[in-house]
Amino acid sequence: MDKKNALRAGALAAGTTLMMLLMSSPALALTRDDGDDPGAGLSVAQTLGLYVLCPVALFAIITGLVMVLDKSKTRVTKPAKARAKA
Repeated sequence: MDKKNALRAGALAAGTTLMMLLMSSPALALTRDDGDDPGAGLSVAQTLGLYVLCPVALFAIITGLVMVLDKSKTRVTKPAKARAKA
């Protein structure tokens, strides 16, 4: 990619990001809506457990189940390329 296209892509990405930041006003988050009932906040340990440890544990459990319950006896391998006779 030449410099002109890279500069154009960078300017577009920066402009889009800037517009998104300007259009989303954090001041609107201070106004409570009807029926808004926020609960207690999470601690750091609870947040890490919920968003890091639980997905990793779920991935490990699914991977383990797939490996253990795999019933196939044969393994499919790619055939070696036929050597051309010269």
